Amino acid sequence: MRHETKYAKSGDLSIAYQVVGHGSRDLVFVMGWVSHIEMFWTEPHFARFLERLASFSRLILFGKRGTGLSDRPAHLPTLEERMDDVRAVMDAAGSERAALFGVSEGGPMCALFAATYPERTTALIIDGGYARSIWTPDYPWAKTVEQRERYFAYMEAHWGSDVWLEARAPTLARDPEFRQWWSAYLRMSASPGAAVAFSRMNWQIDIRNILPTIHVPTLVMHREGDQAVHVGNGRYLAEHIPGATYVEMPGNDHVPFSGDQDAVLDQIEMFLTGTRRPDTPDKVLATILVVEIVESMVLATRLGEAEWNGIHARYHEMARDEIARWRGREVRRTGAGGVAAFDGPARAIRCARAIVGRASALGLRVRAGLHTGECEVAEDDVRGPAAQIAAWVLGRAGPGEVVVSGTIFDLVAGSGIEFEQLDHALTIGPSRQVHLYRVASTDEPRSNAMVTARVDIHPKSPLSPRELEVATLIGRGLSNRMIADELSISIATVERHAANIFTKLGVRSRASVAVWAAANDLLSVHSS
Repeated sequence: MRHETKYAKSGDLSIAYQVVGHGSRDLVFVMGWVSHIEMFWTEPHFARFLERLASFSRLILFGKRGTGLSDRPAHLPTLEERMDDVRAVMDAAGSERAALFGVSEGGPMCALFAATYPERTTALIIDGGYARSIWTPDYPWAKTVEQRERYFAYMEAHWGSDVWLEARAPTLARDPEFRQWWSAYLRMSASPGAAVAFSRMNWQIDIRNILPTIHVPTLVMHREGDQAVHVGNGRYLAEHIPGATYVEMPGNDHVPFSGDQDAVLDQIEMFLTGTRRPDTPDKVLATILVVEIVESMVLATRLGEAEWNGIHARYHEMARDEIARWRGREVRRTGAGGVAAFDGPARAIRCARAIVGRASALGLRVRAGLHTGECEVAEDDVRGPAAQIAAWVLGRAGPGEVVVSGTIFDLVAGSGIEFEQLDHALTIGPSRQVHLYRVASTDEPRSNAMVTARVDIHPKSPLSPRELEVATLIGRGLSNRMIADELSISIATVERHAANIFTKLGVRSRASVAVWAAANDLLSVHSS
């Protein structure tokens, strides 16, 4: 979902901000470390977290000066200047008073704001925060100077990769799509030099002396196994802020949208509103995949019952395997296809492409439609607008095609999946239209170049065995990082193999490699 980015003037600098939701109370969200407010929405877990906040507040997001979409100052910003940015954004958003929610390094800044401007602060919420960054005998949870220097050296050498993901979001660290998003998020938020400079400034923070001067309602949350900021930091904050409510939660994630985010959100909603939404575990944000065998009844009649039943059973076994492989859940089968739910849109797309490609090896033409939205997931079905829209999207797909809604197109930015926008949008009700996109095909060419690539294949493959493996995984829609993980080789090695494959096959795109792989029946071979 796209949200409008605006700019507030803070001194000579422009600070990017967004306002989401229409609640009766304003909530300013301050992300820790570096930030990029438009990248927030491209990660499904993060987007869900923010949408839930916006369900009971008017949520105000902003990008810290020097990061993301905000202006770069000539010098490192102080906490005082960052507070000025909060005031400027609140003024621009028409917010006289707001609750402040600071994550990690955002916590100290929000605490200082609450102490300095209590007339503009309705409440203070800190998650995974701290009062001081450098170790002292009376503050033993912080890092030593030696640890800090090793930290800076590692950051400078590895910025742009998934730096410290295992410590900040261990629950999601094994998800290749999340790792890819995390790396892109860091790159888009700050340059290597800026990241180190901001971190050095953050390590100088010490707000211990101002904690007793905070007199607004305060909620401090911390996970007991937080691997980035020791839980002792949260306990210290709660003990030294007068009247603070402290909630220590299980888990070892640092960022609040990783792990059990509902536990965090429930505490915030209860603290701000006095009520907690009723348990509705069946309502989730999910990507719904609907697949259909094209003209299944015609094919069944032509083949006869016995042959059709055999092919049909093999198809469903194959589809079930692919859904499980891509971490989906099969929720319903139909005579002509089925429905599955996924917690990640890119995995759902790759599953759909794999099913379409492998179905062609069975002599079946399959089409697929996908949409991401809130839905009710039951034992044997999915219900709600998201499931209905996915079915409507399917109706716009031709044989061998995977078509997705614009919501999915927005969420998978940076995944490497290629799309073609369809000419006609899908009309949902009297005033809403959903743009549709066709995923680059893996089994049916749509251009002369692809046709040539498909029919001019030498009887003997020009690729080495390892290159064949890489070409197969490219055909299945995997990114270079995912291929590296699958084959236990480095990304640089994958890139070298991919370059050799392009040269030997005489193609220029991953889509053309996929067509070649499908034509050589590489995609019909099941591999986990």
